[in-house]
Amino acid sequence: MNNPVEEFNNYRHKMNEKILNADNLVLKRLFNLDTQTYAEGALSVKTKEMLGLVASLVLRCDDCVKYHLEKCSNEGTTTEEMFEILAVANIVGGTIVIPHTRRAVEFWEYLQNKQ
Repeated sequence: MNNPVEEFNNYRHKMNEKILNADNLVLKRLFNLDTQTYAEGALSVKTKEMLGLVASLVLRCDDCVKYHLEKCSNEGTTTEEMFEILAVANIVGGTIVIPHTRRAVEFWEYLQNKQ
């Protein structure tokens, strides 16, 4: 049976490696800034990942949603918290976010079952 979490992470790793190996200074700085943005600060990593998840849902980026779902899971986000995050995203983004919410719930289930 294919594992969508593994497939996503393998693809992401492979493509990020290709992008970073191109040695483009702007892309390297952008990737670094992204990493630094989600580091512990005045807001916890968990809170930042939750914010990233809401933004990703509202912007309708399925890859970003998967990434932040896994990070939220790793930070100890509960299923109850995750559904509240989904609720906020749907209120902010409107009903167009519903299909992304469906895929998010499916991916979340895979994440929870792997643990």
